[in-house]
Amino acid sequence: MKKLIPILTIILALFAGNLLAQGADEEQSNILQYAQADGNESEEVVGEEEPVPAGEEEEEEAAEDPSFADLGGDSGDTAWMIVATAIVLMMTIPGLSLFYAGLARRKNVLSVLVQCFAITCLMTLLWTIYGYSLAYTEGNAYIGGFDKLFLKGIGVNTIDGSIPESVFFTFQMTFAIITPALIVGAFAERMKFSAVMIFMAIWFTISYLPVWHMAWGGGLFGGGEEGNFLMAAETGAIDFAGGTVVHINAGVAALVVCMVLGARKGFGKENMTPHNVPFVLIGAALLWVGWFGFNAGSQLAADGTAGMAQLVTQVATATAAFTWMLVEWCTKGKPTAVGIATGAVAGLVAITPASGSVGPMGAIVIGVAAGAICYWAATSLKKALGYDDSFDVFGVHGIGGIVGALLTGCLFIEGDAGTESFKVGGQLWIQAKAVIVTIIWSGAAAYIALKIADACCGGIRSSEDTETEGLDVADHGEGGYSL
Repeated sequence: MKKLIPILTIILALFAGNLLAQGADEEQSNILQYAQADGNESEEVVGEEEPVPAGEEEEEEAAEDPSFADLGGDSGDTAWMIVATAIVLMMTIPGLSLFYAGLARRKNVLSVLVQCFAITCLMTLLWTIYGYSLAYTEGNAYIGGFDKLFLKGIGVNTIDGSIPESVFFTFQMTFAIITPALIVGAFAERMKFSAVMIFMAIWFTISYLPVWHMAWGGGLFGGGEEGNFLMAAETGAIDFAGGTVVHINAGVAALVVCMVLGARKGFGKENMTPHNVPFVLIGAALLWVGWFGFNAGSQLAADGTAGMAQLVTQVATATAAFTWMLVEWCTKGKPTAVGIATGAVAGLVAITPASGSVGPMGAIVIGVAAGAICYWAATSLKKALGYDDSFDVFGVHGIGGIVGALLTGCLFIEGDAGTESFKVGGQLWIQAKAVIVTIIWSGAAAYIALKIADACCGGIRSSEDTETEGLDVADHGEGGYSL
């Protein structure tokens, strides 16, 4: 691992240097062209120049320097998307970080926080260097191209739809950050930090980017125009904000990792209850608020669809949390704080793919289904299969994403009248195919990434002594608390 880091740094430096040099040559060429043009103009001018009327001079300046609106930008959409981007980033740090940290045992609280923080940094770099290009640009049915490596061609005046491309890029970066961070909850408390970093980089490259391109980049799931973020039912699978791209993708990878890694030492024998339930509730609350940017922001505009996406997000989340609470109350005798918080996250997950195409009644249906089915998956299914998914990532995100994606194919708002209907037909099959492809793709990619990480790190599993001591001190040399 120590040798790998300087090697990657040198390769990156050489690659970036070539691109920068190429950009400098192009800039120098442009300067020479302008200089030659100026020289030719000066030779053609004989005698005094005729004065240009003030009005015409202003028109020439306006033509040379078009305004943001002239380029197709909308200041209202841009303002909303900047806010949405900020609150989606809040979902990972601090939202998801606190949610997972509270569910961990005290000796591992810091390791979970550091993993989420480090993933935020790593994904920012990878998305900037090559991720955005491979996901968004034109390519084949499975992956994009290299046209925008190192954000080539993206400047102050580059517009994507009605917002600056820099804003769209950063908004999508926050999705690229939280998706791999979700997987942390499956292997928490037992995986080497070095292995975590290598696994995340590889899985992001071979799973997240292709699935993003297939769903949102005009790839396999769509068939619509390149970069069409909201795909209509007639052109392919509907995934408004990430049911397949984010939740099924991460949830399936989480299941593969926790099964390959094995259970935590003492699983089923020792007490592994959450060490800080208030952290769990605070983290879930931050996720809930941030999810308005996640779902409503995915419209990429401040309009009626964004408003409806916000409404159905609230309704589905509250319904799922309440449903989980009632089911737990009936089966275990007490409604727990962790349970209602987890139910809320299940509702947020399930409404994500449908938030641009269902109304409030459809949101209630999705919320009830998510609360009940995800509760079953996180308790009965998990126990029956015997895997140690530390914080129920597969049960909530994997199963919740599948529930939401399939119900998206059944629930629609009909036209501008806002009439809701329930249909089981062709769109359900289209959704099911997208779900199946995502499950197979993510599962295979996760297994490959694990094997590569295992080879690079001499094993991906922390030692028994490290697990006993806790990953906080063993991996980071610090403790979460000084008591």
